[in-house]
Amino acid sequence: MSQNPTRIEAGSTPLCDPFAPPLPGGPGATLYWGRLYGSGAALALASAARIHPGMLVVAVADVQAAARLEQELGFFLSGADIPILSFPDWETLPYDVFSPLAEIVSQRLLTLHRLGRTERGILIAPIGTLLQRLPPRAYLDANTVVLDVGDRLRIEDTRRRLESAGYACVPEVMEHGEFAVRGSILDLFPMGAGSPFRIDLFDDEIDSIRTFDPETQRSLQRVEGIRLLPAREFPLDEDGIARFRQGFRTAFEGDPQRSLIYREVSQGNAPGGLEYYLPLFFADTASLFDYLPNDALLVQADLNGEAEAFLEQVRRRQEQRAFDIERPPLPRERLYLSPGDFAERARAYARVALSRAEIEPTRRKRTANFATKAPPPLVFQAKATRPAGALLDFLEGQQARSLIVAESAGRREILLKLLREQGLRPLLLDDWPGFLTCDAPLGLTVASHNGL
Repeated sequence: MSQNPTRIEAGSTPLCDPFAPPLPGGPGATLYWGRLYGSGAALALASAARIHPGMLVVAVADVQAAARLEQELGFFLSGADIPILSFPDWETLPYDVFSPLAEIVSQRLLTLHRLGRTERGILIAPIGTLLQRLPPRAYLDANTVVLDVGDRLRIEDTRRRLESAGYACVPEVMEHGEFAVRGSILDLFPMGAGSPFRIDLFDDEIDSIRTFDPETQRSLQRVEGIRLLPAREFPLDEDGIARFRQGFRTAFEGDPQRSLIYREVSQGNAPGGLEYYLPLFFADTASLFDYLPNDALLVQADLNGEAEAFLEQVRRRQEQRAFDIERPPLPRERLYLSPGDFAERARAYARVALSRAEIEPTRRKRTANFATKAPPPLVFQAKATRPAGALLDFLEGQQARSLIVAESAGRREILLKLLREQGLRPLLLDDWPGFLTCDAPLGLTVASHNGL
């Protein structure tokens, strides 16, 4: 696999190797990638992640596109020490009366936390989340706590700290953002953690930390330390509530006591949909750009249409709730960046603009078209004389080796039987690296365990 990217000059369009994609220069430079059919974009991005010394930030149209790209990158980066981070959408409608699932909030906070501590990798984000205004980094840093075996821990101080960070004290911990105290034992399910933790204390010293099963409450594996993230993207401590109350009275005219949101927050509660009042909890908000390293490489297709459609949806939802006294909507510019703001922030980074179609060269644009092409339809025709004729003709006309990827182990077995009936003997492979290192003319692998 080549690791030397092609040098691209303005006005030229050499066919580039997706295993060694060209990269733009420093901040502000833009390179246009074309002829990236099918999973060709994911292969080129995976190769770019191996070459680029910093973070790749890939903007996609929506949640479905983000999930698909994450799966494809997981396949092409199988075995590589390159983290793939996802910053998901809340999966609620703008100004919704429902809050996002705790698991989604947990993943978002974990991603923001990891961004400040990850030098290389790939971050995938739908355009809506890139436009979204977020809590400032100072909030996340101030509400992140590290606990290690041997550390001192005072139960009452920890209880107050957890409650101020948005954690709920419950009799039995079951979900993210909950904790329970039973004598010298503290159970805790941190945001961003895959399982809850049981902390045993000896006086005020952490004697042991173990994971436990929330269903059975049985202790499992011993660990040496844990990291706590806030339970929400906004603070519900005294200072946060005071800022919210002041911000609400400034943002909306009339008696604030007529608003359910204002009354509930004043009592320290978090009513559904409070996320759409996040800016009222902070003097200044941030965006995802504020969490990115300066050497990040921003990658996106032409998403202007998607961004405008998303903001139009926000505008319509705001109009629908314009006269809702209980839940008056914040103006959309308080919640999201405008396309102009987004473009201005994006210009600070080196950028790659993706296109499936071939890009015509110009003197002003640095353009790279890749040596990929869309395959013809390769459908099995069960009643035809040659059921796999299209596939057989395609493989016979190929000078390169071929890999067939099944979506699951069961599909692979069915496909293997069909191929053998047609006289094909593909080599069964574990993953993508296995195909790269073998010399078989035809391989067959399953992608479900790798995420494709």
